[in-house]
Formats: sequence, structure tokens, C-alpha cells
Amino acid sequence: MMMKNHHLRWMRGILFAGAMALLLSCGGGGGGGGSAGSLAGIAGSGATGSGSDGAGTGGGGTDGTGGTGGTGSTGGTGTAGGSDGTSTAGNGSGDGSGVGSGGTGVSTADATGIGSVGGLGSIILNGVRYNTDTASISLEDATELQIGMSVRIAGKIDSDFTAATAQQVDSAAELRGAVSAIDAVGGSFAVMGTTVTVDNATVWSGANSLAGLTIGGVVQVWGLPSAPGSLRATRVELKPASAEPLVTGAVQNLDRLAQQFTLGQLTVRYGSATFPGGIDASTLAEGAIVRVRGSAAPVLGTFTASKVQGWYAVPKQNAAAVQLAGVITSYNGIGDFKVLGTAINASDAQIPVGQSNSIGNGVKVELDGFMSNGVLVVKKLRIRNIPGTGGPVAFTVIGAIGNYLSPSSFVVKGQQVDASGLTSDDFKNGSAADLANGRRVTVVGNAVVDGVLTAQTVTFLTP
Repeated sequence: MMMKNHHLRWMRGILFAGAMALLLSCGGGGGGGGSAGSLAGIAGSGATGSGSDGAGTGGGGTDGTGGTGGTGSTGGTGTAGGSDGTSTAGNGSGDGSGVGSGGTGVSTADATGIGSVGGLGSIILNGVRYNTDTASISLEDATELQIGMSVRIAGKIDSDFTAATAQQVDSAAELRGAVSAIDAVGGSFAVMGTTVTVDNATVWSGANSLAGLTIGGVVQVWGLPSAPGSLRATRVELKPASAEPLVTGAVQNLDRLAQQFTLGQLTVRYGSATFPGGIDASTLAEGAIVRVRGSAAPVLGTFTASKVQGWYAVPKQNAAAVQLAGVITSYNGIGDFKVLGTAINASDAQIPVGQSNSIGNGVKVELDGFMSNGVLVVKKLRIRNIPGTGGPVAFTVIGAIGNYLSPSSFVVKGQQVDASGLTSDDFKNGSAADLANGRRVTVVGNAVVDGVLTAQTVTFLTP
């Protein structure tokens, strides 16, 4: 009898283990979170995962934000895209395996994204929408995050770089000072010894182009450092003459004895400066990208620093997931170049058809990949601007309409919008007559001029 009971218990154990394995293979052990979406389209279905102890269920997401569901008892968070087609999917499993509903799963990794803000309503960075519901946000030089501002995001991202959750968001301007030269033909201007280049994705606030700048006028610039002494502007604002000066670039001609270095054509003296932000006078190094702040404008090309900060840090640890947007420098072939001072190997990267032959110095790119021995090994590469040719531009804001006056004047997520040039086909799920305060919309445009986003499409979202 004892042998029989033992045999029955053994059989029940085997059956239970098999049932659990079957359940887990179907996604029952992973929190909701859904499958990762893509930013390639405007239309999409909303799905939100939720659950404790790793059990997930599908849900809403009609506004495109997707909420913050998909949390496991110890795992990450994740949501799949809403009706605007963007995605913020993450993993929802309690064991960190990334298994979500349906068993397809979205594995996540510690990630860093550096680039310029391409959309608001969460944050769209380098083509990926980062859910910011629980993120800490730190801003310098601005009271709110706006399109075109440079940013560093730390958080989680899926292995295909299609969906992410932000944990920390940092943003600060790169340059502030008086314009000393303007080259309308070459598409650049100079501030405090730095050459600032613009392209068709540069956001303008208080001006409409280089034509809106004046010699001696003060500007504040967010941008991406490229070759030494050069900055690719992602956002340009006009500022009062009293604004304190700021410059960013790669350290050159470092002289520790004299306590000075050069940024472009500017000599920086740092003997009385403080060093917050991950570096100090002893770790300051040739080639390091730094932000330097002062209380007075340079005199005869010499700038007295009050603060020297390390620029957005790119992680070096192996297997760290990294998104970078920047301008290619030191190009020696597809397997050997730099972006934002980081060594890049894109030999095995997925590159859109027809773009490979255009890769070289001065080209602005977006890169997704993983660090390996100090080198970013790229999984995906996208060209965003070719000098003299241009590139694709799409800015997105998602949220409720405010300050509505007319189709040519309303606000979404703090961004002024002009949709007066749209036809009926450019409105989705509604028409111009449906524009009103409180209506939730996704607005996509291709330019921000004088602080106004020129809309190309407006999609009405389910309330």
C-alpha cells in the first residue's frame, strides 16, 4: 500500500510539473506588457499589461501612453503601444526572463539613450518611445523639456530597440553666448569659438532660421558635439543678453600646470572652477566632452570657468545597451569610426537599403547596439542627415489640446502647433472641426519654426 501511495504521489508530481511547463510556455508565468510595438506606423492597437507575482492581463492604452502595467513581483515594467502606433513595451515577468503574455516576451536590459528629443507624451528618443510615468527628470537651462533638446535617458529597453522605460532623464543646453559670425551659405554660425552647424531637423524658437540671427545676439543651443570645435544644433533659442555663458566640446591642448585647455578656438581656464558631474581636475582628459559654465563672457578668446561638468556619460561596461544619435567623426570604414567620442563598429549592423554608401564623416546617424570592450557594436544604424542632402524629419507630440484658438494655434504638451495647412485626409479619426480643448491627439510634423510645430497629420485618440 505504501509503495502504491508513493507511486501515485510521484505520478501527480510529474503531471503537475508538466502542466506548469505548458502554462509557462504559453506566457502564463509572465506579466502582461504585451509584444513590442514599432514606431514605423501611425496606427496601432493598444495593450497594457498588469499584474503582481508575474501574472499579466491585457487592457487599455487608447491614448498611446499604455500606462505602467506589466510589472512582476520583482521584474521590470512594460506597456505596448496605443492608438498612435508608438510603443513602450517592456518585460513583465517576475523572474527577469522577459517572458510576456503569449510567450513571445520582451527581454529588457539596462540601457542608455543619448540624442535629441523627437517627441513628447512620454519621450521619443532616436525613434524609440520611452515611457516616463515613473522617471525622475532633471533639467538645466530650461523649465520644461521641449522638442530638440539634447537628453540622456537611463532605463530599460528591449533587445530589438523598439520599446523602453525611462528611469532617469537629464537635459542641459550645450552652448549659450553671443553670435560672432553667420554663414548662411554653409549653414552655420559661430558662438564663443564654436562652429554651430544646422540642418533640416534643427528646431528654432524665437527665430525661423539662420536669417533670424544677428551678430552680437545671444542664443542658447542644444546640440550634438561632433568634430572638435563643432556642434550640430538640434534646438536654437534666442536669449536675453544677460544670460550666463556656456560652452560644450572636446577638451584639447590640456595643460594641467596652467590649468587650462581649449574648446574649439576658446581657451578655458579652470583653476577656480568646481567639478560636479562625474569628473574632477585630476580625471579631466584630452578628448573628453565637457560642459563649461561661466559668469562672464570670454575676454580676448579666454573664458574663466566657474563649473566644468562631464557631458552625458556613455556607459563602458560590456553588454550595456546604448542608443546614440550624433555626427560621424574619424571615419575609417564601417567598422571603425566615432560618434560623440565613442568608438563604433557597425560592420554587422542592419542598415536601411540604399544608405550604406552614404556613411562617412559629417553624416548624422542613430545607432542601437551593445558595448563590448569600450566599443559600441551596432545592431541597427539609421542615417538622419547627409550634408548637402538632408534627411527624414518627424516630430511627435501626444496629449490633450490646450489654449485652443484655431487650427493654426493650439498647444499639446507645451508645444505650440499649427495644423491650418492640413487637408481632410490629414486628420485621422476626426476632422478640423473636432479640434478643441481637452481632445487627445497625436500630432506629427516635420519642422518647428519660431517655436511652432507645423503639423502634417493629426490623429484623434479615444478619450
